[in-house]
Amino acid sequence: MAEELRLICASHEVVEAGRGFRFTIRRYERDAPAFVIRFNGRVYGYLNECGHVPAELDWMPGEFFDHSKLYLICSIHGALYAPESGKCLGGRCQGKGLKPLKVSEIEGNIFLEL
Repeated sequence: MAEELRLICASHEVVEAGRGFRFTIRRYERDAPAFVIRFNGRVYGYLNECGHVPAELDWMPGEFFDHSKLYLICSIHGALYAPESGKCLGGRCQGKGLKPLKVSEIEGNIFLEL
C-alpha cells in the first residue's frame, strides 16, 4: 500500500538551518500547528509545540533555530532541541522532545506522509 502524501510547500521555501515553513495538521479532531525545517541537507517535521508546555516554538513566524543555527529553540522557555531528532538537549523541556512528523522531499516539493 502506497503512503498517502499531502503537499506542504516547495523545497526552496525551507532554507538550510534557517527559515522553516509553518503549516497545520488535523490531530485529535482539531487543527494543530506544525513546521518543517532543513538541517544538514535533510528536511524534518514536528508539531509546533514545546516539550515543556503547549507553546509554539518560533520566535517569529518560521524562525525556529537559535543564533548558532545548530539547535531549535523555544522562544518562551529557551529549551533547546536537536533539529534532526527533536530530542531535548537542555532547558525546561526536561527530557521531553518534540513530536516528529513523517515528511519527504520529492522532486522539488516537501510532503507530509499521512
